[in-house]
Order: sequence, then structure tokens, then C-alpha cells
Amino acid sequence: MLVFAGLGNPGAGYALNRHNFGFLAVDAIAETWRFGPWKVRFQGLTAEGSIGGEKLLLLKPMTFMNESGRSVGEALRFFKLDPATALTVFYDELDLAPFKLRVKHGGGAAGHNGIRSIDAHIGNDYRRVRLGIGHPGHKDRVIGHALGNFSKAEQAEVPIFLGAVAAEVPWLVAGDDARFMNDVALRLG
Repeated sequence: MLVFAGLGNPGAGYALNRHNFGFLAVDAIAETWRFGPWKVRFQGLTAEGSIGGEKLLLLKPMTFMNESGRSVGEALRFFKLDPATALTVFYDELDLAPFKLRVKHGGGAAGHNGIRSIDAHIGNDYRRVRLGIGHPGHKDRVIGHALGNFSKAEQAEVPIFLGAVAAEVPWLVAGDDARFMNDVALRLG
């Protein structure tokens, strides 16, 4: 079994925040691949399905971003999974241009409190899908930017980007991160 966790904050007020890009990504995967209904579990919401013959649990921690590790750690412990081989975390990344993505394994939190929390609970050896939201230009504007909604122009791009991510997710399931990144980029032109 694989666990794909999307990071965000619960509640309607945060729904279209850039900081909720991880939630939006797993929602798109669930819809595209017709996963089961969302259920309350592991201090979060989970949906189950399969892609490419691999059983997959989608997880949206409902602990608020800064405590994401509690939910992710609980799910991994329940299924006795090794984060290095079973966990992929989708989250917003300031240091990538909007609607660009990068996949990496391990590394630091780079100031992202959701990643910092997961690292504290399970270590940092897991795959990360970093979803670009761009940097506002000055560090004093970072919080407002991340917790702000996507702009009107960006709102038109969000479903296109997430559609490409969801369509190419079988490559992540298969462990081919490079092909996933390449094929998402090709879909986006």
C-alpha cells in the first residue's frame, strides 16, 4: 500500500488558499481515479482506491498544517509502512514558479511547517511532490501570499495543472518520478 498525503488547512475559509495546494492535488487524484468516498480517519480524511494495481490511501490531515505529522504518522504506523517506500507528500512550494512541480526524496523543510511537522514525527526520508506557488518577492509577504487565495488569473490555471498531475500520477505509483515530472510538463505545454 502507498500513502499519498496532501497538505493543507481544514475549513471552507482556507479552501482556495495557495497553502492548500496539497489538498487540491489529492482531491484531483481521488476524482480522476474514482476513489471511494472520503472518511474520517487518522485525524484526517482518507479515500481509498487503486492505480496500476497498487492499493492507495489518499490522506488530508485535518490537524491544521503545523500538525500534519500527527495524522501522517498515525496512518503509517497503523499500516506498518516504511515512509521511504510508501509515503508521498504533496504540498505548496514558494521556491518554484506557479504551476511548476518538482519531485524529490528527503531533504529539509525549507521553512514549510507542514513538512517540518512530518519530519518531526517520521523523519525526512520520504518522497515529496512540491507544487509551485511562486514567491511574493519579499519575506514579509510570504505568509499573506501562502494563506491568500489563488488570484483570478491563477484560478483558471489550477484545474488544468491539477488535471495534469492527476492524469500522470500512475508514474509516481510506479516509482518513475522523472517520467511523472516530464509528462506533467508535456501536458501543460
